This record gives sequence, C-alpha cells and structure tokens, in this order.
Amino acid sequence: MNTPNGLSEVLQALKLESAQELCLHLPLRYEDKTRLVPLAALREGDKVLVEGEVFSIEVAQQRRKQLKILLREGATSFLILRWLNFRASWLSGITKGQRLRAYGVVRRGHDGFEIVHPTLSTQITKPLELSLTPIYSTVEKMPEARVRYWVLKSWSQYKASWSELLPASWLERLNMPALPDALGYLHQPPPDALTDKLQDRTDSAWQRIKLDELIAQHIALKRLALERKTLQAISLAHPQELAGALLAALPFQLTAGQQSVVETLWSDLAKDQPMHCLLQGDVGSGKTIVAIMAALSALAAGYPVAFMAPTDILATQIAEKAKCWLEPLGIKIILLTGSLGVKAKREALQKAALGEAIFWIGTHALFQEKVHVPRLALVIIDEQHRFGVQQRLALKHKGGEVGEEIVASEISTLQPHTLMMSATPIPRTLAMSYYADLDVVTLTERPAQRQPITTCRVAMDRRHEVIDKVRRTAEAGQQIFWVCPLIEASEVLDLQAAQDTYEELAAVLAPLRVSLLHGRMSGAEKSSIMERMRAGEVDILIATTVIEVGIDIPNATLMVIEHAERFGLAQLHQLRGRVGRGSLPSTCVLLYANPLSQSAKARLAALHDHDDGFEIARQDLKIRGPGELLGARQSGVPMLRYADLTEDIELIEIASKIANRLLKDHSDIADKYLERWVGWRSVLAYA
Repeated sequence: MNTPNGLSEVLQALKLESAQELCLHLPLRYEDKTRLVPLAALREGDKVLVEGEVFSIEVAQQRRKQLKILLREGATSFLILRWLNFRASWLSGITKGQRLRAYGVVRRGHDGFEIVHPTLSTQITKPLELSLTPIYSTVEKMPEARVRYWVLKSWSQYKASWSELLPASWLERLNMPALPDALGYLHQPPPDALTDKLQDRTDSAWQRIKLDELIAQHIALKRLALERKTLQAISLAHPQELAGALLAALPFQLTAGQQSVVETLWSDLAKDQPMHCLLQGDVGSGKTIVAIMAALSALAAGYPVAFMAPTDILATQIAEKAKCWLEPLGIKIILLTGSLGVKAKREALQKAALGEAIFWIGTHALFQEKVHVPRLALVIIDEQHRFGVQQRLALKHKGGEVGEEIVASEISTLQPHTLMMSATPIPRTLAMSYYADLDVVTLTERPAQRQPITTCRVAMDRRHEVIDKVRRTAEAGQQIFWVCPLIEASEVLDLQAAQDTYEELAAVLAPLRVSLLHGRMSGAEKSSIMERMRAGEVDILIATTVIEVGIDIPNATLMVIEHAERFGLAQLHQLRGRVGRGSLPSTCVLLYANPLSQSAKARLAALHDHDDGFEIARQDLKIRGPGELLGARQSGVPMLRYADLTEDIELIEIASKIANRLLKDHSDIADKYLERWVGWRSVLAYA
C-alpha cells in the first residue's frame, strides 16, 4: 500500500516506520476548545477560548510596533488581543464590528486582561470541538497541526487493529481500561476529562499505556534470556590450582563477599550455556580482582579472555595489575589500545589470531580494530554504562564474521561468556526494567584497607583556603588530585580551566611538584604521568575527568573537584572514589560557584550526605533519569517513551508478573506484544 506524501513526510520527520506506529505518538498536552468562556468570567492564568466583537484596531508605536485588537462582549466586558510581532497583511482580514474567536492564556496587563499572541479564528459559525484538542511533539519545520492531522487520521483508520491483548478479567482486577479505549481517550479526550491527570500522566488511560510498554519490554528481555539458554558456550572448570597460587601471592585477602561472588561466577562459567552477568559494586569494592579470578577459569583451560575498559588510562592500569599478579604464574598479558604504535598493534593482532590463552586488556580498540580471537571464552566489560548498547553487543556477539569486532570463531555456535561490571550500582526498578535478562551479583562490603572519605562543600570565594590545605597535605607527604571541568579557558563558560589551574598552582605551590593530565594528551604522555604519580614523583595532579574511573593511588588522600556543580552525581561519586585507597583518612572538597541551581544543590547535598553507591544511584536516577546509568544514550536506541522508572515502580512490578505469565501460558500473545511495541526496534537493542 502506497503511503500518502504528507504522511511519509511526517513519519520521516518523527523517525517512525508506519501509520500504525504513529498511533503511539501520544499528545504532550491538550487545549480546551470545547466551550466559550464569557469575557466577564476571565481569570488570570487560564487558557481559554473566547468570542467577541472587534471594538477597535490599533497599531501602537512603542519601542517597536504592536498590534492591539480590543474585543468586546456586551456593553461592559472587554479583552485586549496583543501581538508584539505581526505582519501588516493581517489587518486586511479584520474589520471593526467583526466577530472573532481567540484562544490563549489570559494575563493582567496595564489596561486590564489581555491575551498575547492568541490563536484567531473568524469562523464563528463553526461548531465547537467535541473533545479536547491534542498537542503533539514535533520537529523543526514540521507544523504541529500537520502532525496532529496525520496522527488523528491514522488513529481513525487503524484503531481497529489495536485490539486488546490481555484477558478482560486481568484488566478488571487491575482496574484499567482496554488498550483501544485508552488510546482513543488520549487522542481525543472528552470535554470533562481531568486535564491535570492527563498532563502528569496519572490518568488510568496513561497508566494502561505505560503498563503495556513495560510488559513488552519485559517480554523482550526475558525472551533474550530464554534464547541465550539455547546457545552453547565453553564449559570452564574451576581453576583451583591457579586460583590458589594467585591468592597466595596477593598482598591482601579477599573479603567474604568477594569470595562468594567468585564462587558464583565460577559456577556459572562451568555451565555450557553462556553466562550473562552484571557484577555491580560501589567504588573501591574490589571488582577488578573478582573479574581476574573469574578469568582464571578460561586461562587455566587454555582459552583467551578479553577485558574491555573505557579509557586508555584505566586499561593500562588494569594491565599493569594483571601483569604483576598473573605473569609470575605463567599467564601472558597483552594490552591493546588505540594509542599503541603501528608495529606493536600489528604484533598484537598476529598474536590474537593464534587463539592462545592470552589475557587481552584494552579499550574500544578491542572491537574497532580488526581483532579476531579464535576460541574466545570470556568477555569482561568494565564500567559497562560508559559503552553504548551496540558497542557491548559487538564485543559479545555470538560468533561468525561480524567485521571489525572480536568473534568466537572456533565453532560458529559457541558464544563467549560475558561479565559486565559497574561501579554505578543499579537501583532495583532500573535493574528490573533493563537488566531482566541478566544475572546480577553484587559486592556490598568494602575491603578492610579502604578508608572513610570526608566530603565537604566549599564556595569559590574560599578557594584560597583549599589551596592552603593542598599545600599542607603535600608537605605531609601525601598526594592530591585537583579535577577541573575544562582543558582550556572558555569564553562561553566561566570555568577555571585545567591549564590555567596548573599554571596557577605550579607557581603558587612551588617547589611542590605539580603535573597536568588531560584527554588531549597522547596515550604515552598520559601513561608516563600516571606512572610518575604512582611512583610518588608528583605531589599534585591537575586533571580533567580522564581520572574518573579505576585510578588507584594509595597515597592520594585529597580530592579537589573544581566547579563541582558542573558534574553529574555519579561522576562526582566516581571522582571521590579516587582517594581513600590507602591507610590514611581522606577528604573530598567540592569547590562550587554561586548561585547554584536547584538540581546542583541536590547533587552536592546528596554527595555530602551519602557515601553509599546504591543510595547515590537512587538519588541520581531521580535527578537525571536512567539514560546515562545504562549507556543507552550512546546507543541510538530510544529509552522508554512513556513509563517513568522513578514514578511507576508499582507498574514495573505488575508488568514483570504479567510478562512471566504470558511467556509461560500465552506465548502467542507475547509474540503480538513484541510485534506491536518493539516492532522496528531490534529486540537486541534492549540487551
């Protein structure tokens, strides 16, 4: 069937596939044009439709030309219609004594009530609307009226195809309308609809839409989990001998929580189905050693492992730790990052092609380069939320030639086990909604050597006091991180740049040793500076957020975050976690500039009041939403369109139960849910 040109333009603009999908393009808000409000009954702030006689027309010359039309109803009721921008041609269609209808927000001006830039209509004989007027989201150069026309036309044409999928008895228990009724109500609400409930999406029709969306998402994820159980992976035995040798060589003991998680991972890796696990734990909880212990299962059996980190600095640090711990045990470590030289990279790729038991550690280069690792048994992805969904899928793809990605090509049906790690703990509702296909294991206790961190907020006018504290800390033999949000001074944002801060502190704090680290440096430069920092040859490191994750300097006891109001809450918590890793108490100073926005105040207060990563994550979810916690903003895949993971907790739990019931007893209905709600979006996009 051919699509009309006008509809095609709207679909293309909104990035939708079909007229049926356009039926799910639901209103942002509504206008009430179902009744006329008498001019005598107007109230400030109301958005109303009025009708009256043109009493006068005036073009006023003030700072700029203004068009004023005085509307009269009866002998004593008046309303000013005012335009601050207008075309002279408008006047040709309006005459004194003519009756007009106007729609807009009433405000009180110098001369009484007025509406600025109202919508006008001269068709006063036209019947009033029978339902509230829906207002839809649109894009630049696509008029909202055109979007509305095609949405309502599509709904009228295809509403019969939106049949109810759930049994009537289920809806009755939930006290929810049928889906077709809910959609029809939202596209064309009756005049007596409660606009407040429609606006805040608490109306039962909105609740039903959100429930259906959540059901479809849960089905998609749980289908993925079921599908994964049909796939084959390499069964890896417990590496008792190799693990015992490593534990004996470590300068610390694993916590009870770490030991328990390691045993869980070994048990999952011993299965011939691919493990798909998320290891979450707060900053400094010891996830890296747990991941390395898990990797021993593959390495001991003669299979390679790939460990992906989000930055060169973190990948290099993990590689150095792994070499220190594992190379004495005969395990080969190879680092592969984008900053490697051509010769070193070529040699690494040649070694990868052999499929030997090598522990590969790298950045995005692991899937952007033509890296082929036969017999790949385990993929570990650190700070998984920093990678987009599609990047993660590329690294754990289930075999076969997939271009510039790591593949398991020994047997085309084998898929590597996957372990993802996150120091940004996932709140329960988020885990239920976006990780329903994952096994989640959690590290809840911190290693005994971790020290408490005191967090304090300091206004920028006390910056000199912070510099004095930096001097005293360095003179006591301890090291300092000072983090800035920019590399160079900006004319747009009045922030203290890292380069400026470096020059300032190097002069003020001489002869203390001050160094600068930022993302524009080469990999070799960054590695050299971090090596000097670890060796104690740098007292104060001025840096951008390249040190956000994974940096482990036990002698660093002071973290200063300049313009802390510019950072996200999870990022602040990560930066704070760069200190408190040695035997001495540590401090994090949040240096902020006034005035603070409400959200900035909330972020700084949350960090000051909480040091538990799970509580930080809950606060962050309220402030920012789920996008950055999940890595979904980088994926190109839309998040939930209607359900709110911070508000709709009850709906999430109901949706999970319904999805389980449908998958168990009504697989045909589950199929229809996926077709209706996921449609053109790949189900894998939710992985």
